Amino acid sequence: MKQNMVKEIGLRIKNIRESMNMSKEKFAKQLGISGQYLGIVEKGNSCLAVDKLQKLCEFTNYSADYILFGQESRITTTTKDALKGLSDSQIKDACKALSNIAMFIKDA
Repeated sequence: MKQNMVKEIGLRIKNIRESMNMSKEKFAKQLGISGQYLGIVEKGNSCLAVDKLQKLCEFTNYSADYILFGQESRITTTTKDALKGLSDSQIKDACKALSNIAMFIKDA
């Protein structure tokens, strides 16, 4: 993997962690790595193993495409734009409605 790409991945991981207002230690614990190793990854001096990348995606709800390549899917971007400015309760209500719609479509 090119060194520049590794640095970009590390920066994206750092930005994700900071956007979640988490310390390196707390974030690293969620991934099953040390805070020290997370610092090395964030500086672009090492990469996460595939299983840790999977945990990162599951934990943060960011796609591997975004973490590895900086590309968000169109649906992700559209969804984020649609949810901007909504309260937590409004988002929960919207998720319930979407779940009901999905069940309706599945049963049709």
